[in-house]
Amino acid sequence: MKRLKDETFFRLLRSFLTVYLPQQRMCSANTVKSCREAFNLLFSFLEMRKSIALFDVSFELLDAPVIQEFLTWLETERHCAASTINQRLACIRSFFNYAGKMEFSLLEHQNELRKISLKKSAASQSVEFLSENALKSVLEAPDVKIPKGFRDMFHMILLYDTGARNQELLDLRLKDIDLAPKRGMIRVTGKGNKQRLIPIMEKTVEHCKKYLNIFHRSEPDSNQYLLYTIRQGEKRQMSADNVARFLNHYGGLAKAKCSEVPDKIHPHLFRHTRAMHLYRGGMPLALLSEWLGHAQFETTLIYAHADTEMKRQAIQKATAAANPIRKDVRLPQAWKDDEELLRELYGLK
Repeated sequence: MKRLKDETFFRLLRSFLTVYLPQQRMCSANTVKSCREAFNLLFSFLEMRKSIALFDVSFELLDAPVIQEFLTWLETERHCAASTINQRLACIRSFFNYAGKMEFSLLEHQNELRKISLKKSAASQSVEFLSENALKSVLEAPDVKIPKGFRDMFHMILLYDTGARNQELLDLRLKDIDLAPKRGMIRVTGKGNKQRLIPIMEKTVEHCKKYLNIFHRSEPDSNQYLLYTIRQGEKRQMSADNVARFLNHYGGLAKAKCSEVPDKIHPHLFRHTRAMHLYRGGMPLALLSEWLGHAQFETTLIYAHADTEMKRQAIQKATAAANPIRKDVRLPQAWKDDEELLRELYGLK
């Protein structure tokens, strides 16, 4: 077997992913998975763009310019958002900080990454969400007459009704569902292994019962995943890639019928849509924050910042009818034919 160029690097990376994050920091499985993906992407970049094999990766190689190139590659080649790029950088920084604590000789490499600034998001906070027409078109796209189509529709309904993250739903097991009359709910495990109960609507309970009758008719194991695919004759947890594929397919079908459907349909779009609809419906931001499972209340404020239409309606209600700006302004008849005066009044001259 080929010898590693820097055994210390891989030894520390292994302990970072298998011991430090899950056991010492008590990070969730999703957080560990995210960090693992960050390094796998970094290694892919090194191999594809710089012809550096995995065996040749070392601390000395991973200096600030190389990491900056990697982040630029994420943006230009993989079209990652600023938040995703910053998250990948945070994972790499966290590892270098850990490495510096474990090996003092690596402190220099830890300081190296401080030269890289986080990528700034767009100045105006915007949240992409589906209009009611677009949501209706996407939910109607699957052929519910076949089991697979009904499963896909049910998953999309769950994404919208619960506002849960896609992985939170994929991690659901049968024991996490309560379909009691008028108090149906699911228990999801979010970031930091924090659990929360999410109520579901009666219509969603009906869809869930039908789904269980089709896909879990004789299911004795309460630990079985609610959403699954069958591979090699076995039931296995549905993957995020599988969800991405069918959402892309149904998004295309819906787009052909409704121009309001965006070009790209992704799981988080349903979460944003539900949050915006609830906020517009009057749910207080504090309750919305708890319902979404946000660790920081400030995260939820994006919905308040983004809802221009709600601001417009509030301004209209708060502005008295007698206010001069609510009245129509009609130009005197004599001005209609005086183009020069009109140009001057409207700053065209």
